[in-house]
Amino acid sequence: MEQGPPAMARAVEGDPDAFASLIQPLLDPAYRLAAVMLADRGAAEDAVQEASIKAWRKFRQLRGDERSLRSWFLSIVANECRMARRQRWWSVVKVAEPPSEAADAGATASDLKDAVLRLPADDRLPLVLFFYLDLPVDEVARTLGVSEPAARSRIYRAARRLRADLEAEEIF
Repeated sequence: MEQGPPAMARAVEGDPDAFASLIQPLLDPAYRLAAVMLADRGAAEDAVQEASIKAWRKFRQLRGDERSLRSWFLSIVANECRMARRQRWWSVVKVAEPPSEAADAGATASDLKDAVLRLPADDRLPLVLFFYLDLPVDEVARTLGVSEPAARSRIYRAARRLRADLEAEEIF
């Protein structure tokens, strides 16, 4: 399907196929963002689905072109994740995963994942956008709704907190 300006125009006019063709390539990064933000596969799927519905309803409010579509949609996903974390059901105690055999092998990707998940959502979001989804700083800034220097600062501060948490784990 065509994804140029005609698809944007058709989507603004209410064409669901044009909207789907624009959103489809964004679903994987949106899911990856939600999965890291929520640390729960089902909740991530729900957040992306809710974000897609909200994006469809508010598509006429999008200012800009296809380049701004990704940051606009990811900001909706991030907001859905924040709302999901605020809901009461999120505080239900989760069953811990059994320790793996590689747990004694020193620092692993699991240690990094655990450290990222321990970060507050406001610190996790800029890291995920910049390092995991590989968005440029200007797009991270648009997604967060801040200036580029503020986005750089948030990425730096979050990375510093993550590094401090990982170093503290090594001590123990």
